[in-house]
Amino acid sequence: MKLLTVNAGRPEAVAYTDALGGVTGIDKRPADGSVRVTDPGPQGTGGSGVAGDTVCDLRHHGGTDQAVYAFAREDLDAWETSLGRALANGAFGENLTTSGLDVSGAKIGERWRIGPSLVLEVTSGRIPCRTFGGHLGESRWVKRFTEAAAPGAYLRVIAPGGIRAGDPVEIVHRPDHDVTVQLEFLASTTRRELLPELLAARDALHPRTLRSALKYVESAASGG
Repeated sequence: MKLLTVNAGRPEAVAYTDALGGVTGIDKRPADGSVRVTDPGPQGTGGSGVAGDTVCDLRHHGGTDQAVYAFAREDLDAWETSLGRALANGAFGENLTTSGLDVSGAKIGERWRIGPSLVLEVTSGRIPCRTFGGHLGESRWVKRFTEAAAPGAYLRVIAPGGIRAGDPVEIVHRPDHDVTVQLEFLASTTRRELLPELLAARDALHPRTLRSALKYVESAASGG
């Protein structure tokens, strides 16, 4: 398992985003050399954890629990076949393009070491938005991406560090529950009845997802 590229995006004004100011950093390109990754701070104030990368819509992106976004090259390859077009590393707005790693099959709370010192922890899947669809220019993209249920993973930074293309990726902790990124994504989007199953991952979940699961369980218990 290895890191193919570290990708970063600069702010760009576009017509297809509903982000404040009409600016997005979704167009990410591979960076040269070592790139520092740190905890950016709470959502709403902190952006990307990747140095040189920009998160423009702080309402929905960035922050401690979405510090880094990873997507598997294997899944990009599958989308190339489906869409009939080439997709470069970073095409889905991911910070990390990986090889040999089942990103959407990773467990919530799973930890990866990348390079000599960076340790990341899986928190959730990526929910597609209008900006994502506009960036790719594909019709019905949000629905198609959701139906595929291979969303890639957001991660929080446990130990900061510098990484570069070609660094090895090692799974250093894998929880004993069965809550994968894919399960979390399905429960958060099209299959809300799965929300109670997410509680096995409890505090490793993105706080937003944990609140949703607890609310669902409370509502069910009260007959709501």
